Amino acid sequence: MEWRNQTGVLEFLLLGFTEHKELRGLLFIVFLAMYMLNLIGNGTMILVIAGNSQIHTPMYFFLCNLSFVDMCSSSVTVPKLLSSLISDSKTISFSDCIAQLYFFMVFGSSECMLLSIMAYDRYVAICNPLHYITIMNKKVCLSMSVAFWITSFLHALLHTLLVYQLSFCKSSEIQHFFCDLTQMLQLSCTDTSINELAVFTEGSLLTVLPFLIILISYICIITTILKIKSTGVRWKTFSTCSSHLTVVTLFYGTVIFTYLRPSSSYSLTKDRITSVMYNVLSPMLNPFIYSLRNRDVKMSLNKFLQRK
Repeated sequence: MEWRNQTGVLEFLLLGFTEHKELRGLLFIVFLAMYMLNLIGNGTMILVIAGNSQIHTPMYFFLCNLSFVDMCSSSVTVPKLLSSLISDSKTISFSDCIAQLYFFMVFGSSECMLLSIMAYDRYVAICNPLHYITIMNKKVCLSMSVAFWITSFLHALLHTLLVYQLSFCKSSEIQHFFCDLTQMLQLSCTDTSINELAVFTEGSLLTVLPFLIILISYICIITTILKIKSTGVRWKTFSTCSSHLTVVTLFYGTVIFTYLRPSSSYSLTKDRITSVMYNVLSPMLNPFIYSLRNRDVKMSLNKFLQRK
């Protein structure tokens, strides 16, 4: 197959989050504040972890990766959303749209796999504590990190190339505030069966498999915790993974509601709101969830602020 842009459309029109002009100013302030909190919170988390050698452990190494992913994923879509709220220009060029689609898929799939790796880390720490250092050594952690990043880039590249060779002649209006894969497939006037097959097979595998790893890990974790006789020790053990469980619930809850609900219940308003949840709200909340419920992070943050 020859990979080339066959579209006659040079740019797309992003219809944005709302068509009500009286709400745009308020939404701009809200989304800007959330985006800044995201950058500050996740950036601080990275600096705090990197600056404290006492918490250079696998859990915090992957937490650092998560903070980086959250910063980047929001930066792919939010700036364009903010621009559309304060200006009448809602167009995006075909090349920019393809680039946005690519990086959105890179960081979205990265978060799925990263959350599953973090669940496995908690499983080893709680269910096999005596072998934790051996299993989750530095080489293994780096290998896992490289593997999920390479997989994410290849996953996004596959779907982006498949979209790139489509023709778009039906309409140039994208009923969203960013270039979503589903929306772009609906706009194509050529056969998208290969794209849909790739989404159904490779795309589903990359989403469902990490979720199954998380589910199995937590079944084993909960089973192990229930065997602990002391209630105090039981709650203390569970608290080590409660932050991660909260983040997983928030992320997968919005993703499942967005992509796995019946088509009869679909609406543009619901789709845009849930997209804001995993594009803006979830990345903003993650560093606060980990910092508020993690003693090591809070102590490291206090030391970091005292030094500054």
